[in-house]
Amino acid sequence: MNQKIKIRFAESNDFDFCIKMDYKHVKKALIKRHIEDKMIILAEFDGKPVGYLRIEYLWLIIPYIGLIFVVDGYRKQGIGTAMIHFLEDYLIKNGHKVLYSSSQVNEPEPQAWHRKVGFKECGYITGINEGDIGEVFFSKFL
Repeated sequence: MNQKIKIRFAESNDFDFCIKMDYKHVKKALIKRHIEDKMIILAEFDGKPVGYLRIEYLWLIIPYIGLIFVVDGYRKQGIGTAMIHFLEDYLIKNGHKVLYSSSQVNEPEPQAWHRKVGFKECGYITGINEGDIGEVFFSKFL
């Protein structure tokens, strides 16, 4: 990975970038709270945000990646993997033993990426997404 990449938790001055990355999924007030609660991780390249990861907690205790995204032009450079490693270190330090994530069943590239970074399939929900598309779930033991 390039030395110019920095992974960190989002801060209040990152709000506009976070909204831009997650505008379809989450309301602005929730993004603000996620920033305050260290639930958004950013990747920067030369000080410019280029990666976004939002963590959720199922039943308020089980960590789940709600969204991970790397800006076009910065993909396939290890940025997503670096954000995952940052998150894993944080979760381990806070006593978590497993991380969950998911991808739509019609998205082979994100599924392959999950497997590449150590996730294993653990279940499906059919018809949960727009267009009646299912979701495949992954788990990774920390």
